[in-house]
Amino acid sequence: MLKFWKRPETPDEPASAALEVSVTAPIPAPETPLANALPRRSWIDRLKNGLAKTGSGISNLFVGTKVDEALFEELESALLMADAGVDATTYLIEQLRTRARKEAIDDGRQLKVVLGRLMVELLLPLEKRLDVARDVAAPDAPVVIMMVGVNGAGKTTSVGKLAKYLQAEGRTVMLAAGDTFRAAAREQLVVWGERNGVAVIAQQSGDPAAVVFDAVASAAARKTDVLIADTAGRLPTQLHLMDELKKVKRVIGKAPAAGSHQPREVLLVIDGNTGQNAIAQVRAFDAAVGLTGLIVTKLDGTAKGGVLAAIALLRRDAPPIPVYFIGIGESLDDLQPFVASQFVAALLGESADELTGAR
Repeated sequence: MLKFWKRPETPDEPASAALEVSVTAPIPAPETPLANALPRRSWIDRLKNGLAKTGSGISNLFVGTKVDEALFEELESALLMADAGVDATTYLIEQLRTRARKEAIDDGRQLKVVLGRLMVELLLPLEKRLDVARDVAAPDAPVVIMMVGVNGAGKTTSVGKLAKYLQAEGRTVMLAAGDTFRAAAREQLVVWGERNGVAVIAQQSGDPAAVVFDAVASAAARKTDVLIADTAGRLPTQLHLMDELKKVKRVIGKAPAAGSHQPREVLLVIDGNTGQNAIAQVRAFDAAVGLTGLIVTKLDGTAKGGVLAAIALLRRDAPPIPVYFIGIGESLDDLQPFVASQFVAALLGESADELTGAR
């Protein structure tokens, strides 16, 4: 166990209390006959199961029915109930009506495939790979990822899962417990650090910006590829706490070891069950700290999934904020990159190849 002691405070650098670095070996998976006999279902199967409630509510409309105005009205209601939002629902229904007339579609199954393809086209701009390659202008600086979101969205859990994902890609990772307001969050992050076998910079209380500032220096000293900084959850209406987030981001940029344009990523974690409230969260956090990406969690609960369509149309005159990852469970590998065709295929019960036109 290493300790970093308090440094003199400077105008550009917050005071820091003693920090602890927890470095442990990863906890091995249990070697039991039951674990070996029951392999986990594939990611696609788990995603399909998570979206089953919403998917069945849409897919069942196309079974044994003719294509008429009544079907379009029922579909419009189903999309709104799935949290797709008014704009996305209107767009999809108008496009679907146009295609049905133009191609003389009178079969419900065929119309569902067309809907799926329209949804893939709508969601495709959200699909983007997270790039954690080091900045060529600052090759020794760690790539800093700042995680934000409201309490209960799964932010701290997503930090741990993202660390695992990046490790699988061959990256070295360090975690910063920037949520100093909630002891449980710090302890939870340390547990994730133990499970992943990565260092966690934490302190018992104090200024979250100070924790992250020291974590940047520690990550640079250890030549760590990626530093993931957890932050305290807060509601968009808590303006004084949103200002605290701005401070954390500002302090990261002032850290001598951070390089230029840091943090590289500011990711908002959204609970997939919050529906259209997620749109308000995206707007508020983007205005405060400038979001670069989203993580949508808990799609295995009562989540309706349609909120991704609403996110796709959130920005009118600029590219949408990408959805880097979606999550469907509590295991380390239950956070995977968002792929539009996979998501829509799981939602509608169709094959991804069918929806992308592949043969």
